[in-house]
Amino acid sequence: MSAMLVTGATGTVGSAVAAELAATGHSVRALVRDVDRARPLLPSGVEPVRGDVTDAASISAAVDGCERVYHAAGLPEQWRLDPEDFRRVNVAGTANVVEACLAGGVGRLVYTSTIDVFAWSPGTPFDESRLDPEPRPTAYERSKQEADRLVASALDRGLDAVFLHPSAVYGPAPVVAAGLNHLLIRLARRQIPMLLPGGMPVVHAADVATGHLAAAERGRSGDRFILSGEYLTLREIALAVREHVPAAKVPPVMPMAFARALAVAGEGLAKLTRRAPLIARGEQVFLASHPVPVADRARRELDWSSRPAGPGFGETLAGFRAA
Repeated sequence: MSAMLVTGATGTVGSAVAAELAATGHSVRALVRDVDRARPLLPSGVEPVRGDVTDAASISAAVDGCERVYHAAGLPEQWRLDPEDFRRVNVAGTANVVEACLAGGVGRLVYTSTIDVFAWSPGTPFDESRLDPEPRPTAYERSKQEADRLVASALDRGLDAVFLHPSAVYGPAPVVAAGLNHLLIRLARRQIPMLLPGGMPVVHAADVATGHLAAAERGRSGDRFILSGEYLTLREIALAVREHVPAAKVPPVMPMAFARALAVAGEGLAKLTRRAPLIARGEQVFLASHPVPVADRARRELDWSSRPAGPGFGETLAGFRAA
């Protein structure tokens, strides 16, 4: 059987995809920067291959003989000291993957995009039908828009690709990255004094992985699938955490005006201290935009489903506690 390559295989999405591929009997390679450090973090049966998405030659070598490439690597943070990091990894890295797939005759690229590339109005359900034509407010979001367009433009050059658009992903992972997992752990540890106003749609990493594999098998080239479960405010997330960690607090929600001012001031200070702000402006803007993605297409065409967040949060926190 031809090999499958997964980029970002030590991340929340990539790790779940690699594990699902290995569990279903596929030969799986994981692109990693340090083989020795990554080996104990990878799912059983996954072969680490040295490389980096920013190194075109290493990508070309890694895709050799691969039937499919699952490109889940990227910078998920909403803030970097140098905003060009987002373009270097999310855009140029994706360009390297696309060119390697085209040159290497890869059968299909399964690309992990994001719901951030779509247009929506606060609180109004949206689907895959309309990409946002305007640049998004943050460097992270703009980099994902650019990378998404790059993959889409390669379809005309013969690339076979499907697009997956997860919402905020949580679930057991070998590394705690910025995002929902980090929020769950900090809530459980009583490390958050106040909550930001707003909320987010959430989805379990294992469900995201099954969506990727189903799209790889059943999707047509160019198809897009949102993968998302329910929308939760941060207060609802904190209440769900307390169901599993009784000692956890449910912090008060700060006023919107205060949240905006704190995010702007924090990023200004971060440029001086060269340390991440307490609240990234992108995080505050996203939560305040009340995105409500609808995963009906994935449910209908891929027979996809997502688990309830409450039990999923409990499983995730138990996993991190055990680790």
